[in-house]
Amino acid sequence: MDVAGRQEAILGLLRDRDSVDVDGLAEHFDVSTQTIRSDLRDLAEGGLVARTRGGARRVNSACNRDYSDRRRQNARAKEALGALAASLIPDNCSVALNIGTTTEQVARALAGHAGLVVLSNNINIINGLIGSKCQELILVGGSVRQSDGAIVGEDAVEFISRYKVDFAVIGASALDEDGAVLDHDAREVSVARAILRNSRTRMLVCDRSKFARTAQVRICDVSDLDYVITDGPPPVEFTRAARRANTQVLTPGEAHD
Repeated sequence: MDVAGRQEAILGLLRDRDSVDVDGLAEHFDVSTQTIRSDLRDLAEGGLVARTRGGARRVNSACNRDYSDRRRQNARAKEALGALAASLIPDNCSVALNIGTTTEQVARALAGHAGLVVLSNNINIINGLIGSKCQELILVGGSVRQSDGAIVGEDAVEFISRYKVDFAVIGASALDEDGAVLDHDAREVSVARAILRNSRTRMLVCDRSKFARTAQVRICDVSDLDYVITDGPPPVEFTRAARRANTQVLTPGEAHD
């Protein structure tokens, strides 16, 4: 069983019980406890489980605290990334944004734009734009992940496929130097891919800490994007991959065309 299959199976076990332990999972899957700890770390970073001493438990509403903690991480950098991304988006157009604390900062920076149609699978983004100058707010339909307010699953993908927007703005959990854009949850990745597929201009907003993280599910490649907006120079190989694809890498504080 590969990593993605094993992690999905762990989530399946947690649908039937409140918690799992490292030793029991290692025996169940016939792998090392170190492998299981790595799986649980990945799942916890994706908001899919909550770590406990010696194992993990099913996510419930209390795990919203974890998402709040992520909002505070690199908060100033994320605010600057949001402002830069918003500066590339004009009034009177349509924008789709996926789940993420950085995409929420983009939405916050867009609140002063006039005449926007905003589509998102992020409940927090839609709630934050109520009362803004937006022309229309569209909340994607589907299953709500209680840990962070993301709407995921095939219903969400089908819903997004009804639309064609001017701009897509996505975040991600990890970036590889070879140009891969990655996340942990295959359901969330399907939604991000649908947003990219149904847009004219595609942006990724990510701080540089994502280059130090790993995830197992590919959203896209840097060549599938028009812009990568980050808070400093990416690794050399990533920059080269972006240059080959004519993908613009933008950072706050630099002069941009």
